[in-house]
Amino acid sequence: MTKIPCTMKGVVLTGHGDLDVLQYREDIAVPQLQDNEVLIRVMAAGVNNTDINTRIGWYSKTENSGDASWSGSALQFPRIQGADVCGEIVAVGIQINKKRIGERVLIEPCLTESNGQKLTAPWYFGSECNGGFAQYTVVSSAHAYRIESELTDIELASFPCSYSTAENMLTRSNVTKNDRVLISGASGGVGSAAIQLAKARGAYVIAINSPNKNSQMLALGADEVLARNCQLVEALGENSVDVVIDLVAGEQWSQYLEVLRPHGRYAVSGAIGGAMVNLDVRTLYLKDLSFFGCTILEPQVFKNLITHIEKGHIKPLVAKTFPLQEIHTAQTVFQEKNHVGKIVLTIE
Repeated sequence: MTKIPCTMKGVVLTGHGDLDVLQYREDIAVPQLQDNEVLIRVMAAGVNNTDINTRIGWYSKTENSGDASWSGSALQFPRIQGADVCGEIVAVGIQINKKRIGERVLIEPCLTESNGQKLTAPWYFGSECNGGFAQYTVVSSAHAYRIESELTDIELASFPCSYSTAENMLTRSNVTKNDRVLISGASGGVGSAAIQLAKARGAYVIAINSPNKNSQMLALGADEVLARNCQLVEALGENSVDVVIDLVAGEQWSQYLEVLRPHGRYAVSGAIGGAMVNLDVRTLYLKDLSFFGCTILEPQVFKNLITHIEKGHIKPLVAKTFPLQEIHTAQTVFQEKNHVGKIVLTIE
C-alpha cells in the first residue's frame, strides 16, 4: 500500500502576473479526501494556454481582474494550476470502491461535479479548484477515467485538455465523413489534436500553420497546408469548406466566413491571434451559418477520447519535457510557439 506523506512538492500561483507569481514549494499540504473523491499521485502534467491565460488575467474583461478565471469569477489564491494530468489513484473517499486504488487515470479537465455533487456552473481543473502541478491532487471520482494503454505517463499527459477540446469542437460542429474542415493554429496542441481526430472521422483536413511546420502537419494527416496570414479566399475559393475549427481568431477571422459554404459550421475555442474581430452579420444570416462557442465538454466527449487513445486512433505529440521545478522555463518555451504538440512537466 502506498504511504501518503503529509506534505508535497508543487507549484502555487500566488496572484495574477508574470512568471514570478508561480512559486515552486516543497511544503504544500497533501489534499484531504472527501467522501466521493479520489487522491491521485500525479506522474506528469501538460502545459496549456489556459494556464498562462489564467496567470496573466487574460480572461478578465475588466481592469480589476475580478472576472479573470475560466468561469468568469474571481480566482482564489494561492492556486495550484495544471489541467492535463496522468497519474495513479492511491486513495479513495469512503463512498468510492477501494478497487479503484492502483488505477492509472486521466483527469477530465472540464468538471461538472465536485465531491459527487453537481455544480451549478462547470469548473476547469486547476482554475476553480487545485489542479495537477503537484505530487498529489484530488478530483471527484467521476472525472478520473481509467486508461489502459502502453503509452508512457508523459505521452498520456499530452491528451486530456487539448484532445478533449478538439474532440468537443468536432462534436459540437458535427464533423462527419467527407466534410472539408479548415483548422487554424493547426500546429498547437489543440490544432494538432483536431487534425488527427478529424481524420479519424473521415474528414478532409486543411491546416493553417507556419510553413516550417508543413511536413509535420502532413505527417499528422492533413490533406493540405496553408501559411498563416494567407488570403484564404484566393487559396481555397469562396464557399469551399464545411467546417472551420478556429483557435486563433484575429485579423483573418472574417475570411473564415467567406470560405464557409452555406449552412457551414464555425467552432471556436481560442483567440490567440486577437479576441476582437469584425463580423458582417449579413454573411452570418444570408449563408445560414452556425456558430459554436466551445468550452464545456459534451458528456460523451472524454469517454470517446479515452476510446480513441486505447484503440490507437490518435498518437501523442510531445515536443519537450521539463521537471516541475522548471515551470518558468517550460512556460517561456511554450509561449515562443516554436514547437509542435505538447510541453509536459514531469513530477517526482
